[in-house]
Amino acid sequence: MEVLNRTHTDRELVSQSTILCRYFMHSRIIREGLNWSKVGPGLPALKGALGDVSKVLLKLGDELDYLQPYLYRNIAKQLRISVAVESMVTDAFLSVAMEILSLGITWGKVVAIFAVAGGLAVDCVRQGHPAMVHAIVESMGELAGRSLAPWLKRRGGWGDISKCVMNSDNTSQYHWLSAVVSTWRHLVKTMYVYLMK
Repeated sequence: MEVLNRTHTDRELVSQSTILCRYFMHSRIIREGLNWSKVGPGLPALKGALGDVSKVLLKLGDELDYLQPYLYRNIAKQLRISVAVESMVTDAFLSVAMEILSLGITWGKVVAIFAVAGGLAVDCVRQGHPAMVHAIVESMGELAGRSLAPWLKRRGGWGDISKCVMNSDNTSQYHWLSAVVSTWRHLVKTMYVYLMK
């Protein structure tokens, strides 16, 4: 699947978003020592440009975890939702994601949404509701169709995220870290607002 060198349709970008989300959540579930087989069959390694994008997403997600180790853990508890109820899981995920994107889309915010999806997927598997992981993937597809696809199209697709880590210019790295810190602050406020509803 080409990611870097051609114009994409919204449908392709939505499909790529759900694939990348599934792989991101898979990584987080395995990293926590949980069993992905409860969710579904093992995932084959992503190859080519989409595989490169997945590695970048994971690297940036690790950076978010390093900066705020508790923010992307126990998401269901922070949002006070039951992972046994699909509508609660999907509504909470979409509400948090839309709030994160409410002031505009950046790569830092996109990575934060993936981190929320990963944390929520871990909660679902840990609490015995692995089927909810598929609901989160579907919600990511809905979010991508609603908000991310047009933005991704303007950026030339998912491959543009590689600039966040492959650019050796210190100024660009500082800018990315500033965006992450800003996204973190916005996420904390979003969770607070969601809890106070």
